Amino acid sequence: MTIIEPSTSPAVDPRELEARVKAMYREVAETPDADFHFEMGRALAERLGYDPAGLDRIPAAAIDSFAGVGHFLDLASVRPGEQVLDLGSGAGMDSFLAALATGPEGQVLGLDMTDAQRHKAQRLAAEAGIRNVEFHAGHIESPPFADGSLDVVISNGVINLSADKPRVFAEAARVLRPGGRLALADIVTETPLPEKVSCNATLWAACIGGASQVDDYRAAIEAAGFAVQTLREHPEYRFLTDSARGASETYGVKSISLLAIRR
Repeated sequence: MTIIEPSTSPAVDPRELEARVKAMYREVAETPDADFHFEMGRALAERLGYDPAGLDRIPAAAIDSFAGVGHFLDLASVRPGEQVLDLGSGAGMDSFLAALATGPEGQVLGLDMTDAQRHKAQRLAAEAGIRNVEFHAGHIESPPFADGSLDVVISNGVINLSADKPRVFAEAARVLRPGGRLALADIVTETPLPEKVSCNATLWAACIGGASQVDDYRAAIEAAGFAVQTLREHPEYRFLTDSARGASETYGVKSISLLAIRR
């Protein structure tokens, strides 16, 4: 994703933020057993609600690098033959699960700006013979796909990293056909974050500093042309480090998943 500084952007330096995000998620891809602000891996996925039987059918190394914040594929209800875009696809876990649902007549397009994540996902797909998923280099603010060409857009724990969330939602609406579905999980807050948090690039990269207040987040989705159908919290998601937990407890930082329909 490109970290684009909007007119009302926080004072965090966008170039520093993009560098921090890329560095952190390169490490997520290459050394998933390292220490991070957040949990990762299969135990997290199962606690969030992912079906173990589905996880058994996709590459284990993609699950090892799973750093999502919630479960939303039940909301997405991906059907055979559909075209799906995964914004910030990482090592590919959600993309691979969506590809199981589309079947060989459908297709999943993963989009990620971090080379190590994308290359890992591409390698795993090739090794597993998964042919109905492609991973593209790009930024979630400018997905390189045609207007109205997709049935479903998914994303897990990524949109909070963007400094131009309204543009992300507007682009999701652009690539979806009318009636298409946006299903995602992300980090939001109960109260607005102070500058000491929102200007901290490390906390941005850890999925905290860029989190929007939940009402603003929902309003941005609706302003882009969506009708929010379902919004639920994931209290089972938790941060690991003292700084991340402190911000979470003080400002009501939490995980949600939602389903919105393109008008």
